[in-house]
Amino acid sequence: MINLFQPQMGAEELAAVSEVFDDQWLGHGPRTAAFESAFAEHLGVGPEHVVFLNSGTAGLFLALESLGLRPGDEVVLPSPSFLAAANAVQLSGARPVFCDTDPRTLNPALEHIEAAVTPRTRAVIALHYGGHPGDIVRIAERCRERGITLIEDAACSVASRVDGRPVGTFGDLAMWSFDAMKVLVTGDGGMIYVKDPGAAARIRRLAYHGLTRSSGLGYARVSARWWEMDVPEPGRRVIGNDLTAAIGAVQLRRLPGFVARRREIVALYDSELSSLEGVLTPPAPPAGHESTHYFYWIQLAPGVRDRVARDLLTDGIYTTFRYAPLHKVPAYGHTGGELPGVERASERTLCLPLHPGLSDADVRTVVSSLRRALSAADPAPA
Repeated sequence: MINLFQPQMGAEELAAVSEVFDDQWLGHGPRTAAFESAFAEHLGVGPEHVVFLNSGTAGLFLALESLGLRPGDEVVLPSPSFLAAANAVQLSGARPVFCDTDPRTLNPALEHIEAAVTPRTRAVIALHYGGHPGDIVRIAERCRERGITLIEDAACSVASRVDGRPVGTFGDLAMWSFDAMKVLVTGDGGMIYVKDPGAAARIRRLAYHGLTRSSGLGYARVSARWWEMDVPEPGRRVIGNDLTAAIGAVQLRRLPGFVARRREIVALYDSELSSLEGVLTPPAPPAGHESTHYFYWIQLAPGVRDRVARDLLTDGIYTTFRYAPLHKVPAYGHTGGELPGVERASERTLCLPLHPGLSDADVRTVVSSLRRALSAADPAPA
């Protein structure tokens, strides 16, 4: 069986977990703070700008909740996003407005976002599809000009950069996911970045019940009232913990090796698939764009993709299409009409296995199976 995704866990992560068990401090504590500091250094920012959470989804929810959105406010986001983004918008009280994307990169360009912006737009969520940076420089500049909050969905882009600057630091807020399918894995977990330090401190409070201080003698202002709590506004409990942070710190140190191997696999796919008729491989990133290479996707003729996916599964190879167009989901109430780039991509795109656990022989097995599947299908141009 060749898996689509596969976490890379080993002796270093096991040793880190063992140390946590030895210390008997599993909850939010010093290892959480150390992981936040290390990740902030990875981004080139101070640790006061990041908060480790129990999921990337929690980061999206906190980001939207922190904006104080009201009914009638709109948030623009690309249709091929993970549903957590649309859920966070809708449950914040705002309305998700879905924009089109480039049919090849599945990222929105500035023009796609501008076509969806109205006077009611309060925020834009910019996705970096499959770890490939989007049109983030132009999008960030236009959002600043119009006073629109920019949230980067960098869930799959933990090592992506544009001209040396980490993806996630161009907007006002950003989030990364560390779930079991991602590049950097903590089991479940995520990180949120907040540009404004005051807003970051507020999000840190909102992530832990809204507390500015806990009860207990160590936090007491007056020793006779040591049991009091200070809660200026209610929050939820979505903080990370030392057990997952210990794993995350090891994974962050190993991240360059993970990405280097992913880059090698992508190059091998590109080489092996270059002469295969009817297959489009991912466009090369623009100059200055460095990808995390979370997805490797091909595009096939309409009607061929699903048949090929079934044939590959019969050969023990898992594939998928990410992400299903959200403007097609009735619960989100899309009224903006068709999105031709998204429609085209959603009929043709297939994500192939990509993770450092793949050997070169595994990649060639995938390509051989794909070649057989295509020979049994109509190899019309994609």
